[in-house]
Amino acid sequence: MTAGVPAGVAKVGLVVDPDDAGLDALLAAVPLDMIQLHGREPPERVAEVKARAGLPVMKAVGVGTDADLPALDAFGRVADQLLVDAKPAPGSELPGGNGVAFDWRLIAGRRWNCPWMLAGGLTPENVAEAVRLTGARQVDVASGVESAPGVKDPDLIRAFLKAVV
Repeated sequence: MTAGVPAGVAKVGLVVDPDDAGLDALLAAVPLDMIQLHGREPPERVAEVKARAGLPVMKAVGVGTDADLPALDAFGRVADQLLVDAKPAPGSELPGGNGVAFDWRLIAGRRWNCPWMLAGGLTPENVAEAVRLTGARQVDVASGVESAPGVKDPDLIRAFLKAVV
């Protein structure tokens, strides 16, 4: 499954609220370099997953208002990296990857005890402004470079890369 991944490329397993059995099965089947938790795991569970897997853990944290900011501090104390994402709308079926941005000014000038990556609604048109406002050194993009759901567009990827370099 990961045999063709070139050396130096991190293999990250994205999971949502994994139980121990599911996590163990994933780790037995796929050699990973990092676990990304993208569910409702509390900080204690992040620490448990990190200890159980023996791997670095990235925790996705949804931001919608300033009331969500204390969670970034709490997760920053236990995770190896944060993925600062837009908080899903109420009733959303997905915990992330909804292609929605949040008010980036909420995290302007903020830092945590670990590296962080900005996500949520980033596109070739807005990524430079998002980086300028937040100071992000890493960005995550998915739907912002798609021509249709799940279909990556090489021209949009090039435009995105050009905008962030």
